Amino acid sequence: MNIVPHIAKGARYTIGARIENTFLDLLELSYRAYFVEKEKKEEKISECILVLDTLKFLISIAWEGKLISNKQCEDVALKLEEVGKMFGGWKKNVTNTEKKNRDV
Repeated sequence: MNIVPHIAKGARYTIGARIENTFLDLLELSYRAYFVEKEKKEEKISECILVLDTLKFLISIAWEGKLISNKQCEDVALKLEEVGKMFGGWKKNVTNTEKKNRDV
């Protein structure tokens, strides 16, 4: 996350640190979701989506508080939107695979 160093010092160690930590939590959780057993995979992916939504919320709070620029917010929002589509596709794939296996 290259936006945190550009946040004013007063907010860098509050919301900036929270954004960084949430991003790292998302990375860790997605790693765990990749390697978890099939029965728990959908649940872990749903947790990833929830953390991603939290990250989007924190970014919007930083933007509304004028802690990050419009350009920074737009760049991050586009990337987070793409990640959200990836998580959604992953969840759909896992869900459809489970349904296919049940019918057979």
